[in-house]
This record gives sequence, C-alpha cells and structure tokens, in this order.
Amino acid sequence: MPYAEMPLPEPNAPDIRTPVQHFEVGAEEAGQRLDNYVQKRLGDVPRSRVYRVIRKGEVRVNGRRAGPETRLQLNDRIRIPPVRVLPQAPPGRPAAHLSAAIGKAVIYEDEQLLVLDKPAGIAVHGGSGVSFGVIEALRALRPQESLELVHRLDRDTSGCLLIARHAGTLRGLHALLREDGFEKRYLTLVQGKWNLGAKRIDVPLRTDTRVGGERTVRAAASGKASLSEFRPVQFFGKTATLMEVTLRTGRTHQIRVHAQHAGHPVAGDPKYGDAGFNQDMRALGLSRMFLHAHSVSFPWPPGREFSINTPLPPELAALLDALSTRARTPPRRGFKAPDNPRRAAPPRAR
Repeated sequence: MPYAEMPLPEPNAPDIRTPVQHFEVGAEEAGQRLDNYVQKRLGDVPRSRVYRVIRKGEVRVNGRRAGPETRLQLNDRIRIPPVRVLPQAPPGRPAAHLSAAIGKAVIYEDEQLLVLDKPAGIAVHGGSGVSFGVIEALRALRPQESLELVHRLDRDTSGCLLIARHAGTLRGLHALLREDGFEKRYLTLVQGKWNLGAKRIDVPLRTDTRVGGERTVRAAASGKASLSEFRPVQFFGKTATLMEVTLRTGRTHQIRVHAQHAGHPVAGDPKYGDAGFNQDMRALGLSRMFLHAHSVSFPWPPGREFSINTPLPPELAALLDALSTRARTPPRRGFKAPDNPRRAAPPRAR
C-alpha cells in the first residue's frame, strides 16, 4: 500500500557537508534523549547515520562522549560534528488515503494529548521503506502543532497510541514510562490451550540481533530485563486462547517473543509464529497479526487517573466468532474487552 506521494530526487545531486554545530539545551528540550535531539537538529539525515556519529563519539555532551539514550539536562552543551547530507528535495506529502485513515483514528484529544486507535498495517513513523507513518500524517494534518509520539506500536499492531501535543507533555509522559507509571494492556490470540493460568513471564530479551538484515528479538540471559503478565480470557478448545497481556516493560516485540517462549506463539505472527497455526487461522479469515493494544491507564494530570480503551477491530472479533462456531460453542454476541481494574471514567474530549 503506497504511503506517500514523494518527488524523485535529481540524479547525481551533490551532497552537502554541514558545519560543526554547538547548542545549549533549553527548558523545552531538557529530558529528551540525545538521539532524538540530534535527529531534530539534523533534520532529514537518516536515523542510522545519527546513531553512527553518536556511537563513534563525534557528538559530545559537555565535552564528553554520550550514548544515544542519554537524557539531556537544562544547559547541557551539545556539539554536533559535520555530517554529509543530500540537498533537500521538495517535501512530499502523505497519500490521501493515509491522511484520511489517521484523521478518523483520533478517538480522544485535549489540550495536551491525542489518542488514536491505530489501524493495523500502518507504521507509527516513516523509515524502513515507508516514507510516511502516523506521526508524519498527523503533522501534515495539524501543521501548527508540535506533535510527538509518546510510545510506539509495531506496524501490524492496532490500538491505543498516544501523541503529545507539547514538549512538556512529552517529558512528563516519558518520565511516567520510565517510572512504571503506565499500565498498557493488549489482547492477543495465541496457539493452543493455555494451561499456565495467570503467568508472569520474566525473561530478558536481546533486541540487537539481526537475521538477514532484519531485527530479530530473542530470549537471552544477557538481554534487557523484560516482564509481561499473561492472563487467559477465552478458550477455543485446544486450538487457541484469547489472552490479555499487561506490559511491565516495553521491549521491542516483547509480547510476541514472550508468547513464543511460553510455547504459545501469537496468531498471524510472520516472524515468531507457527506456520501451520497461521495457515489454519488464515483459513478462518485472519489476514494480520492478532495483537491489539486495547487499554492504557496512567496518572494524568497529577492526582487524577486517565484511562481509555479501544474495542477489538471487526476483523479480529470475526475470527473469534469463527473459532467459537468451529469449537461448537454458543456464538458470541459481541466481544467486550476485560474490565481494567485501574480504569477511571472514560475521558471526554475537552
């Protein structure tokens, strides 16, 4: 599906070398990660090149080397080295169908936040062969706003996605994420009958492995601490189980790899799933990965509870109906997401 209408660059266009740049971190920038700060300063330079100059030690914070994940403090002094860039082509624009889909996906907004029910199949940002994603489409629709992703979802995952409308909001929400102040819940269908009950899977994950040039996450003692809480919601005989998963950490592909590690891979997962199970689910109409971010809760503003959830998309609910019919159980009359014990009254757009 084309995501962009992008003009082609002129062939053999000469590259340009930027000068050495020096900056001082202001109040609106304090708390940002170094890689995000440098990316904004360099504009259209590929993110891979940003990581390269940081890891080579060419970017300095207060005269010292620093890692991409370094959180910047007020009045930090930043040196960015010369970087070769191509002349900027005329800006592209999101395709009309992408802009329309993202515009319709906004389910809540106030002065500080947007919440989207992200459709499956749309990346949250451009890259990896996709010129535009959710954030670029939103910025095109709202050019006067400074919109930033609060967190990410895999391209094939649907559901709750938070967008900050101000730098201060972004810093505050990132602080909550670091302090485990968020509760994010997902619904997923896994292979087989889950006999483990309510299960905490505390298995470290390595997220820096590449197979055939693609990132592949794997369970490994040398990985980063990763914790997921799985709870069965509905059984479909020995074929499959609908699960609710609460994330306590936010590693790349965490639910998918933890489910695989437990011996119950996610339905429709092309990377970590079971080929035979996926084929069986396709025969029942599944055309995507069954993973949906159905609920997010956190204290916001301070002293109050913000909670919002989204229902299963029709194509996933239809699969559950098909499984119920095949298992000779009474047809479901609409799926209701499990209650969130921390859920406050649904927020209303102000």
